[in-house]
Amino acid sequence: MSAGLIYALTGVLLFVMGAAGVVLLDHLLRKILAFNLLGSGAFLVMVGLAQRGGGVDPVPHAMVLTGIVVSVAATALALALARRLLAVDADPEQD
Repeated sequence: MSAGLIYALTGVLLFVMGAAGVVLLDHLLRKILAFNLLGSGAFLVMVGLAQRGGGVDPVPHAMVLTGIVVSVAATALALALARRLLAVDADPEQD
């Protein structure tokens, strides 16, 4: 069993755990964290499958780096929206 296959299988496990968390959890913050876990699993699968025959393909690595930056920005936006949503729920008179 190669290292790339171990990374890919671990990524699949993280992806499944994150997908289950998104579907099964009710708390909004936990759903955001589960979605991040799902994304991390997808990134790990891409990195694991990018290793072929001892060589490394740089294109999937570049895509993963770009995806990490996008996921950090999306997480910040999701947390800001969740905070705004919970603030409006706490004070219904606020616009």
